[in-house]
Amino acid sequence: MIWNTNLRWRLPIVCLLLEVALIALFGVFVRYEMDADPHWLEEKVIKNLSTDLENEFYYRYPSFQDVHVMIFVGFGFLMTFLQRYGYSSVGFNFLLAAFGIQWALLMQGWLQSFDGRYILVNLENLINADFCVGSVCVAFGAVLGKVSPVQLLIMTLFQVTLFSINEYILLNLLEVKDSGGSMTIHAFGAYFGLTVAWILYRPNLHHSKERQSSTYYSDLFAMIGTLFLWMYWPSFNSAISNHGDAQHRAVINTYCSLAACVLTSVALSSALHRKGKLDMVHIQNATLAGGVGLGTVAELMVLPFGSLIIGFICGIVSTLGFVYLTPFLESRLRIQDTCGVHNLHGIPGIIGGIAGAVTASIANIDLYGEEGLAYAFGIERSKLNWSPNTQGRFQAAGLFVSLAMALVGGIIVGVILRLPFWGQAPDENCFEDAVYWEIPREPKSTALHSEDSSIKPPEP
Repeated sequence: MIWNTNLRWRLPIVCLLLEVALIALFGVFVRYEMDADPHWLEEKVIKNLSTDLENEFYYRYPSFQDVHVMIFVGFGFLMTFLQRYGYSSVGFNFLLAAFGIQWALLMQGWLQSFDGRYILVNLENLINADFCVGSVCVAFGAVLGKVSPVQLLIMTLFQVTLFSINEYILLNLLEVKDSGGSMTIHAFGAYFGLTVAWILYRPNLHHSKERQSSTYYSDLFAMIGTLFLWMYWPSFNSAISNHGDAQHRAVINTYCSLAACVLTSVALSSALHRKGKLDMVHIQNATLAGGVGLGTVAELMVLPFGSLIIGFICGIVSTLGFVYLTPFLESRLRIQDTCGVHNLHGIPGIIGGIAGAVTASIANIDLYGEEGLAYAFGIERSKLNWSPNTQGRFQAAGLFVSLAMALVGGIIVGVILRLPFWGQAPDENCFEDAVYWEIPREPKSTALHSEDSSIKPPEP
């Protein structure tokens, strides 16, 4: 195969065409929802509201900002562990997230907030768009270092579309509970990305093996991403929960799960090393698995000890996955999972989906109260046949649908991305910033990039 990584025309054309199309579609379809419209003043009078504090902005904006930071700072820096791919990790994450939120506002709007003429946007739409991009960032981790920015934009276009359809099926047709997105965000994103990575398998990637490792400072940068994600994950899992007790409960549950996950991950990391040392990969990633696994049940009545149990299990499973599953996936199943998204998002996402099915199936009036049960699960008079067992089956079906959509969609998108004109790098130049970025010249004693004779310069 002839490799041509010159993006001078590919990337500008794709970016500009996509943005011009988005501008046109926003102009035709997108308008402000009432809380962001000047007619809010009239709405206050109609609803007899005495203060602007009833505006949705004051309820959702803090959570929106927290989630926004997770997407652009948390996920971006988490992937900077590769010693020569820091520019690409943060920069490409920035690019695909900026495109993804725009396309997500349109796709999710057409499916969920279209009034027959316009898509009405508010802060909740922005949070949902960030959730969608979160799934894209998860998939990005599976193919990190092996794809071009043009491929990432094409992958984002399709993934956002599939994510929006999958979310609509789960939340509107099956009416599952998944406030923190264990199924819709993490499981879907992980297995979509892993399937794409499987289709894009590179048999000679060992030529770039040296650059797949980390350095002391690249791991330290990645830990910045971990800490941002860890601190803000309670906001992520509670951002779209109902105001009041549900949102409050989601924060408490997530907080407990994350805390338990840290201790478990540290314990397993030390126990699995023959000298009892800690592995920074486990601390950067497995410590976050509790937030992933708690996502589906975040606002449900799992009780604090139940949250601790979920975090405990996710910490064990995720750490074991980094030690044993990641090498197995690459050697036996031909899946080169750069960031280990299977261990951080895939398996914990499945655990979250299972926990959601179990928790929903045992819901009862004693736990929730009569009104609380109706409010938590959206039980209306029209749902005469609703029962906890029925809800549990719907939760299980939701997990199955997410996985099926991810696998089928990943195969289709992977085949498209295999086409040879997307500007992808050859195997020996993967995980190298200098292929796509202008790198500052450094003293020879500290240079990390083009001075290395083992790196073949990209062809023009």
